[in-house]
Amino acid sequence: MRSEQRVWGGGPGMYSREQLLSRGVPAGVLSLASKAGPWLRLQPGIYVDRELHLARLPAERHRVAVEAAMSATRGGSAVVSHLSAAVVHGLPQYRFADRPVEVTLAGASGGSSRPGLRRHLDALPDDDVVTIDGIACTSLDRTVFDIARTAPLEMSLTCADAALRREVMSSRRFDPGAQEAWRERMRERALRAAGSRGVRRAREVIDFADGRAELPGESVSRLQLHRIGFREMDLQVAVAGPQGSPYFVDIGLRDVRTFWEFDGEVKYRDAAMLGGRSIETVLLDEKRREDWIRGTTQWRLCRGGFGDIRTPETLAARLASFGVRPPR
Repeated sequence: MRSEQRVWGGGPGMYSREQLLSRGVPAGVLSLASKAGPWLRLQPGIYVDRELHLARLPAERHRVAVEAAMSATRGGSAVVSHLSAAVVHGLPQYRFADRPVEVTLAGASGGSSRPGLRRHLDALPDDDVVTIDGIACTSLDRTVFDIARTAPLEMSLTCADAALRREVMSSRRFDPGAQEAWRERMRERALRAAGSRGVRRAREVIDFADGRAELPGESVSRLQLHRIGFREMDLQVAVAGPQGSPYFVDIGLRDVRTFWEFDGEVKYRDAAMLGGRSIETVLLDEKRREDWIRGTTQWRLCRGGFGDIRTPETLAARLASFGVRPPR
């Protein structure tokens, strides 16, 4: 087992049953904590402030739930895995909702699952286990592989793209050799797991993953575009800008001379991304950028958000509204 650097921070604010009783919290209140009251029971004997906990984002809540689960099984052989390990590694999530904490135990037999905790049984070589913030979890490669075998493609590809991005991107510089090396390494992992559940789908994720995708919305856009028939796709296309610095467009569809941009709300709401600019200024800058790209390339530029990439059909309808249809 090897250690990895801290990825996530923030105190979970967990309390044991004994701590809360010593503070004067009635036992009757704690007995209702799984359903109501000011305290929420995450695992047997482990509680958090319900209001504070529910105010967190889903992935943040899950990270706290991981802490609780591992505290409740301290000293055991369980290793955090699958989507829970992805949260510990700090991988972005798509449509993440509250779910049981997932752990893996080595071997063919072990403890059973319970509410809030799902146990998997599988081989766990030492190289597949790392420690982050004191939590034993599956390595990044193993985590991506497990998710690719078991989770929906949208979630799988989001995690794979983000993990791959850590290896192939430095600022705006893309290393295609590093990307192919990652794919070969993951293909070897799939070969060793031949015959296991979901390996065929994992191979599809490995071959389709691309570290140039910057956000989950871009990963899912690419997947839906592929599903509706587009094959000639370029990612993070550079277009020379008016001041010499390039503009980057998320996806270029060569067959139809069209750019697709995922337009998430975060760029208009996140203070760090606004960089001190007003929303009005951001919108004006985006309009000028879009006009420049259209004018200099003579390509169409289509935008859409999460609602437009929810299914292949919704994205096809969005593109059709711009007169863009998949090549025959």
